[in-house]
Amino acid sequence: QVQLVESGGGSVQAGGSLRLSCTASGYSSSWYGTYCKGWFRQAQGKEREWVAVLDTGGSSIYYTDSVKGRFTISQDNAKNTLYLQMNSLNPEDTAVYYCASNIGYCGSRYSAQSDFRYWGQGTQVTVSS
Repeated sequence: QVQLVESGGGSVQAGGSLRLSCTASGYSSSWYGTYCKGWFRQAQGKEREWVAVLDTGGSSIYYTDSVKGRFTISQDNAKNTLYLQMNSLNPEDTAVYYCASNIGYCGSRYSAQSDFRYWGQGTQVTVSS
């Protein structure tokens, strides 16, 4: 059973930066080469939305429009850890951020939350103005 554990959330002022981490365990094959991975977020009172996705083997990277140029998704294969570097944060980025993963290639369904089988517990990010 794949387990994902996020860390790195916290409180920051607008314009600041945070780096989220998501460490994976319990997978049966190469997490880098076999699993599609992503970050999602849910603000209070809103539906959960996708933020960034890294497809199998780093084949493709996708960002939702609101974070393009500010956020960077990456992976450290040796540490089986997925990262989300968040720069130029603004109050609209305040949310609980979730790491998610699924075995197989995401392709055009990179934003389909229902396709992601494994989820972390979430980490709170709060940006004050």
